Amino acid sequence: MLGPLGAGGMGEVYRARDTRLEREVAIKVLPEELADDEERLRRFEREAKTLASLNHPNVAGIHGVDQEEDVCFLALELVPGE
Repeated sequence: MLGPLGAGGMGEVYRARDTRLEREVAIKVLPEELADDEERLRRFEREAKTLASLNHPNVAGIHGVDQEEDVCFLALELVPGE
């Protein structure tokens, strides 16, 4: 993780480095307190599936969805900007 980018109702977003592919990405993390809520977890997974189905220049692409221990996260295209 390189640093925070922002936060919203469904998680926090961080700038990170994908060491395998040698690129910067955005990592959206579902907070632990929401990961125990089945409805929130379903929404998070639905967001991942929706992003995967989209192909538009104004929508960040998704590289993957994963879980490490109790932390669920999305690996997203890092969009330049402020």
